[in-house]
Amino acid sequence: MADPIGARLMILGWRERLALPALGIARLKAKLDTGARSSSLHVDTLETFRRDGEVWLRFSLHPGRRTPVVHAEARALDRRMVTDTGGRRSERWFIRSEVELAGERFSIDINLTDRRHMLFPLLLGRTALAGRFVVDPSLSYTQSSPWPTAATGVASPA
Repeated sequence: MADPIGARLMILGWRERLALPALGIARLKAKLDTGARSSSLHVDTLETFRRDGEVWLRFSLHPGRRTPVVHAEARALDRRMVTDTGGRRSERWFIRSEVELAGERFSIDINLTDRRHMLFPLLLGRTALAGRFVVDPSLSYTQSSPWPTAATGVASPA
């Protein structure tokens, strides 16, 4: 008898809370979207600079309505063409960052873009989900809200 993939992977809802500890974000609402290839993070500001001969990105964002602005820096991974849900193509900066979700910690590629008109500041795409989780669109917020642990070292919002 075959072992279905869903029996081996944790089931999550279409929206969950997660952390991006390397960016100083202890809690962030995310839409888990198996129709999107890449993951996208909303940023309010974005600028490039050089450090040790490499391109870095400095950006800011509001992780939530009641949380202060987060200012972060990350090494630029590259720039790639991304097609949005409306079919419009644009070139976006990508970074690699750790995600903490459902008790797991893993690295994903994230593009930085303006998502201010979207309901969720982070869209977690299928390349981040593949082989780790199954998404059940009838579920929401199946995991307890991430709070900092000794491992994350990120302070929780007040």
